[in-house]
Amino acid sequence: MQATLLTVVCAQAGGRAVRTADRTGAVVFVAALTGAAAQISVPLPFTPVPFTLQPMIVLIGGAVLGARLGMTSQVLYLAAGIAGLPVFAASPILPQGVARLLGPTGGYLLAYPLAAFISGRLAERGFDRRYVTSVLAMIAGLSVIFAGGVAWIGYVVPPRPGMLAAIGAGFLPFIAADLLKVLLAAGVMPGLWWLCDRTPAGT
Repeated sequence: MQATLLTVVCAQAGGRAVRTADRTGAVVFVAALTGAAAQISVPLPFTPVPFTLQPMIVLIGGAVLGARLGMTSQVLYLAAGIAGLPVFAASPILPQGVARLLGPTGGYLLAYPLAAFISGRLAERGFDRRYVTSVLAMIAGLSVIFAGGVAWIGYVVPPRPGMLAAIGAGFLPFIAADLLKVLLAAGVMPGLWWLCDRTPAGT
């Protein structure tokens, strides 16, 4: 297992208390950033699922934080949403709160912790240090998000249209744009490692 970007940055920060505070702050920051990304949503007339930037934040956040903390950040995000904070994307029919998890986007949201975990686990194996392997790590995490979202639409959300209809509503309209987001997001991690490797310790 290799160090994550957060681990390396925290190792340069100083004492144990400082490193713990940095890790806690990073988890809260990624959770807040996920909620902020939800506010940039574009409703589409042919599907109940809006277009958002959240998957990119989830995957990058998992890669930066690592598997355990990346998953924790998304659990914290979901907990904030369940508590009623306005961190979920706007919906014309469902209010903020736990009811949103029962709607058409619930499967995507519930898949975020696992997607962040997978992205983080692959980062811990060094996938985030090169562009090609970073793309593979992001695609692995994105696949989890789509699998959760499509299955939820197909078999949980009334009228339970089945897998083919769910793929048409929850996968096909988004795959091209999300793959483009992955190609962009995958370049973030090698770039951050490049900067980190050239930043003297203690600066």
